[in-house]
Amino acid sequence: MVGEKKYLPYLLLIPWLIGFLVFKLYPFINSFYLSLFEKLSPRESEFIGFDNYRKLFMRSDFFGGQFINSMKVTFNYVFFTVPLILIVSLLVAYVLSKKIKGIGFFRTAFYVPTVLGANVAVVLLWRELFESYGLINQGLALLGMKQINWFGSSAGAMTSIIALRVWQFGSTMLIFLAALKNISPSLYEAAEIDGASKIRQFRVITIPMLTPVILFNGVMRLVETFQTFTSAKLITNGGPLDSTRVINLLIYQVAFENRNFNLGSAMSWILFVVIMLFTILIFRSSKYWVYYQD
Repeated sequence: MVGEKKYLPYLLLIPWLIGFLVFKLYPFINSFYLSLFEKLSPRESEFIGFDNYRKLFMRSDFFGGQFINSMKVTFNYVFFTVPLILIVSLLVAYVLSKKIKGIGFFRTAFYVPTVLGANVAVVLLWRELFESYGLINQGLALLGMKQINWFGSSAGAMTSIIALRVWQFGSTMLIFLAALKNISPSLYEAAEIDGASKIRQFRVITIPMLTPVILFNGVMRLVETFQTFTSAKLITNGGPLDSTRVINLLIYQVAFENRNFNLGSAMSWILFVVIMLFTILIFRSSKYWVYYQD
């Protein structure tokens, strides 16, 4: 019986292994295979090597121009969204780490948006908030301010989808909150004895002690934000003038709407390489700014 039981964990792993091979590894490898071909007809494809990749970096090509624009849009989205998420979640976590009456309620309230996620119902509700007749413009009118045509300008449309992602900062906040709890109170006591203000304590104690967690949250949010899709699709559908057509939305449109799976696969692999390079760059730079306790 003892000899039989040691195989039980491996038997229990079989469903996960099948799911990984069928739904993760096979599509991953097959997408690279597809990116090396060009479809000539429903039943015939031609091997073209890396021509699809070269085409995507040519502005003169229709899809190449769209791809370059989408990468720029995605970089802008990531550049603003990731720092905002880290800053907002850290500040809220810092406040919630203090002894405040009803703190449990506030922690739950700030985490709820993350539980809801960017599902279709929430995204459509968010779109209604930013419509010309939406709650945000009504609030501006009550304050005597000029209403904003959020979806009529590039900046307004981008702001609406960035705001939705930043609003879902709950999981990042909880990780920061747990890390704040692990900072030794003796460090703050020593700083107070030396006459350090709260702002200085936050700058010279809290931030350095949180750098490993900032690294983790930064990488996780970076990877996640590069792959955004739902908000750009349902709120702005890439508009106006392709100003919110992030790369995942373009991949969806090329692969599933235009039925060009070969070019869509090439875009996916370029996105994968970009995310990998950014991740490697952040980890390589971490030795200069991440502090680990002995």
